[in-house]
Amino acid sequence: MGLLSTTQILSYLARALVMLIVIPVHEAAHAFVSAKLGDTTAKDAGRLTLNPLAHFDPIGALCMIVAGFGWAKPVGVNPARFKNPKAGMAISAAAGPVSNLLLAFVATIVYKLVLFFYPALPGGVFSDLLYLFTLYMVLMNVSLAVFNLIPLPPLDGSRMLLVFLPRRLYFKVMQYERYIFFAMAALLLLGVFDWPLAVVNNWVLNLLLKLTGFVDLLLRAASGVSV
Repeated sequence: MGLLSTTQILSYLARALVMLIVIPVHEAAHAFVSAKLGDTTAKDAGRLTLNPLAHFDPIGALCMIVAGFGWAKPVGVNPARFKNPKAGMAISAAAGPVSNLLLAFVATIVYKLVLFFYPALPGGVFSDLLYLFTLYMVLMNVSLAVFNLIPLPPLDGSRMLLVFLPRRLYFKVMQYERYIFFAMAALLLLGVFDWPLAVVNNWVLNLLLKLTGFVDLLLRAASGVSV
């Protein structure tokens, strides 16, 4: 008897495959929007790419596979290059979570299609992997977006706060970014964020199910089931 069942192996494989998509899209979105707003720091550093190797942080990637949330190498940004530094920082920071939410929306549509046609698919590893891949494309995109919206450095949510905080206060807080990060990591390990993250994740997932309700209607109509 092996240490892991076939289902567990497929689950971790699906998460790893999803990670190869969600993290590069998240980070490339930061770089793309920053460049459009005038700061090419990330682009010049080779971060405007979907190549996973340009973005991965080993520990963050492992957490993404095992725990469903994680992080990548920080994307460089120079606020002085933005025409409006406060707005530029906030918008470029929001680009990452927004890209994941858009991916989650598309993935929810695909997931519903796979779930509908799953009984007709040939049984076996491929069908199971396809189902798990689409499922985790939804779950991990939502998880990454919500996690990064926590308003604590160095997460995206903290940079979005720049719009609302006085510039001097914001950058004073950012001086302690490293210490705040270690404190946040400790709180994560202790499970302090588990409940609030789960609540927000479930709310977003339910919203996605409602927004993609048209897919259910189309599938019912196609199968001749009355609505």
